[in-house]
Amino acid sequence: MMRRQRGSNLGLLLLAAQVFRLGLDNIPPVTLATLGLNVYLFIFPLKPLLQTCLSVREAYWYRDWYRLLLSPFHHVDDMHLYFNMASLLWKGINLERKLGGPWFAYLLSVFSVLTGLAYLLLEVGLTHVTKDSSYSLQCAVGFSGVLFGLKVVNNHYHPGSTAYIMGLPVSSRYACWVELILIHIMNPGTSFVGHLAGILVGLLYTKGPLKCLMKTCARYSGYGSPYPPNSYDQQSSYPRHDNAPYRETYNTHMPSAPPQHTYSAGMSEEEQYEAALRASLNDRGRSMPTRLHGLSDPIAEEVRWRRLQRFNS
Repeated sequence: MMRRQRGSNLGLLLLAAQVFRLGLDNIPPVTLATLGLNVYLFIFPLKPLLQTCLSVREAYWYRDWYRLLLSPFHHVDDMHLYFNMASLLWKGINLERKLGGPWFAYLLSVFSVLTGLAYLLLEVGLTHVTKDSSYSLQCAVGFSGVLFGLKVVNNHYHPGSTAYIMGLPVSSRYACWVELILIHIMNPGTSFVGHLAGILVGLLYTKGPLKCLMKTCARYSGYGSPYPPNSYDQQSSYPRHDNAPYRETYNTHMPSAPPQHTYSAGMSEEEQYEAALRASLNDRGRSMPTRLHGLSDPIAEEVRWRRLQRFNS
């Protein structure tokens, strides 16, 4: 690794312009805090880059595991920082608003560590397969691996959308793979393995067991699950609760809700009120606790019948 390149800090100026163009009030707090942390550690790094970059030799051979925490938040130069943070702004605004701040912060923390671990495993595998020890010496730094993981998650929540890469329309399903190849072709100095590690972590979350494992760990931590109650599932257009069915059933003990009636979570309040009233009229008083010798008031029955006809017309 080379020493951090100091230039005109054009990247910092571009990043500041983009932040003010968006407006601080339009950037969710976790995204803004993550951006601020990256900028702060670029201006005031905790350690030199040679002591923060992640490699098999430094982390595994020399047991310097702190690099797993430091490497994502340090950057080589100001343009490296700018491109990563500009990408973070777009992905963070989308995902934090959808997932909620607590879960998005949790996601960033887990992805930051797991991307580094996946990077180390891939480098070890390449070393053994190719018999080339240089893979264990390659040192990576930057937030781009985490961003590739976030891109997989964002595409998962927006299936069927189209991304434009260099002016070409690409399905969101394949966008991260196309970007992985193009970035490596256009800039061979980037870490292909680091970006691939981020994609694999993202797939572990969207297709594998990582999301369920994160929910379980959060639940048993004593703080409860920070997963948002109204998160959207890929296969459903309705907001759903965690571990809840797609359709909600009204309280069957209430007289206005017969046991056999269910209401769609996608209905408006007015539609739900009308459906509940219609169900109550169809019930024709069966849920009322008392009747006089099984007889009902004929006037009340007439009123119910007329109301039912009005709603059915």
